[in-house]
Amino acid sequence: MKNIPQDLPSFLSILEKEGELAHITTEVDPHLELAEVHRQVVAKQGKCLLFHTVKGSRFPVVTNLFGTQKRVELAFPGNPELVIKKLIELVTERFPPSLTTLWQERHHLKRLIKIGRRHTRNAPVLACTIDPPNLEEIPLLTCWPDDGGRFMTLPLVYTEPPPPLTSPPNLGMYRIQRFDAHHTGLHFQIGKGGGFHYQQAEQLNTPLPVTIFLGGPPALLLSAIAPLPENVPELLLASLLLGNKIPYAHSPGHPHPIIASCEFAICGHAKPHIRAMEGPFGDHYGYYGLAHEYPVFNCDKIYHKKDAIYPATVVGKPVQEDLFIGNFLQELFSPLIKVIMPEVKALWSYGEAGFHPLTSAIVSERYEKEALSTAFRILGEGQLRLTKFLILTDVPVDLRSIRAVLEAVLSRFRPERDLYIITNTANDTLDYTGPSLNLGSKAILLGLGKEERRKLPTVWHDILPRPLVKALAFCSGCLLLQGPKYSTFEDPSSLLQHAGFANWPLLILVDDAETVGSSELEFLWTVFTRFEPARDMYMKETTLCHHHLSYKTPILIDARMKPSYPKEVMADADTIATVKQKWGFLCGA
Repeated sequence: MKNIPQDLPSFLSILEKEGELAHITTEVDPHLELAEVHRQVVAKQGKCLLFHTVKGSRFPVVTNLFGTQKRVELAFPGNPELVIKKLIELVTERFPPSLTTLWQERHHLKRLIKIGRRHTRNAPVLACTIDPPNLEEIPLLTCWPDDGGRFMTLPLVYTEPPPPLTSPPNLGMYRIQRFDAHHTGLHFQIGKGGGFHYQQAEQLNTPLPVTIFLGGPPALLLSAIAPLPENVPELLLASLLLGNKIPYAHSPGHPHPIIASCEFAICGHAKPHIRAMEGPFGDHYGYYGLAHEYPVFNCDKIYHKKDAIYPATVVGKPVQEDLFIGNFLQELFSPLIKVIMPEVKALWSYGEAGFHPLTSAIVSERYEKEALSTAFRILGEGQLRLTKFLILTDVPVDLRSIRAVLEAVLSRFRPERDLYIITNTANDTLDYTGPSLNLGSKAILLGLGKEERRKLPTVWHDILPRPLVKALAFCSGCLLLQGPKYSTFEDPSSLLQHAGFANWPLLILVDDAETVGSSELEFLWTVFTRFEPARDMYMKETTLCHHHLSYKTPILIDARMKPSYPKEVMADADTIATVKQKWGFLCGA
């Protein structure tokens, strides 16, 4: 599998040959400056950036590894989604496979022979040590002005269940804030395998060994963020994508396997029942994740390759680098979703909104209300459990276009039967629209069968009621309303009685209608990161019938910024000016 990068240097070599790598020798400051250079290049769909001279560190830094569709394809060549699809077909559609079938699929089956790990005595990552261990020698970035410190943004955190418990290991990507030379935070978000292992260790009152890997093949990074079932090891997927067994070695005194192809391996442990404040940090929702108490990692050893490169990324308001890798993951696992839930014909979570806030699916409804059962099944499956707003239809629309989805659903939607709001549910750790950390609510919106409204309104003509100042149609049936700030107009329910809104099934109240309506990206990001269904959805009329809440349109979503929300991440003016003056030559990178 010579075209599949087996480590970070081999991937960079591929990017170099393709003209996708920019070598930067000018000194760059990892405090704010490097992140802003990265963001400006990402915005222009520029090259991968290899910074050879980083202030305060002897290690180079590489960013923007996956910031275009082309580089994602270079990282994962050979259509791995087709490999997974073929393997699933063998198990589901052609089982037991005949000899003819096995011969026809022999190229795909070869990958199965090479799945797993293999021990090696030649582990490049063990070539050098930082002794005594000092995390401050690694050039961690400060990405945003209000960040609580320097963070690892692409850490691969490996944990195993504490003995005597037995279950598969976990490789996850949890942000790592450096507290000092020997300690970091462990940002175990809700529903993550590493957090479950730490919880088990606390119950046994024993330290949890933790290994933080940096770098390695792209397949390793992808596997760490993949929405795999809890009992499927991420290293299994990494091996399948690599087309090779993953080489590993042992570190004296540390129980975990050390992945030989990584750039750094940081070995340590987390003591039970010890927490420290971690954050704030600008996250991929485009806002600051606030400071909260998280477990503490104690660093015992640091290994690195002889010519180690520190990989990093920057997260913030979409579009950022993580959108491309997230969309690739969805395409990779779409065949598996159809096996697990055969009634789901297509499913898409919107990275423009941070993925978890909004998911749409095309489903089949073979009997009345089957779609509702499918909705509950989706909301109980893996990472989809954290979905905040779920839209289902049986119309074969392009799910990537939220306008097309809304128009199909709103023309078929009957509010008395097709809208469900589920209160007091778990919420994504990074979503602060709920009443407290990790808590919130969910909504299910169905739009199936024949059209109930054949002519949805498309243009606003009427006089606006006070205190609104603007109305703008986002798509047929969905009207954006601009009004005063939330602090001066908290309850917008009175607007629903205005006669001019009677034919609009969905109203969305925003702070700036022109901006929100300017693109699907702005709509998705603004609307679905700024409301909680239970608190911020208003209906013209609500009745209770046999314990079912039945609604009448119009329905209004209040998607204005609330005082309780963390603020949007923005670079400071001085950093922007410095980067424009010093790094203008990278504009075409």
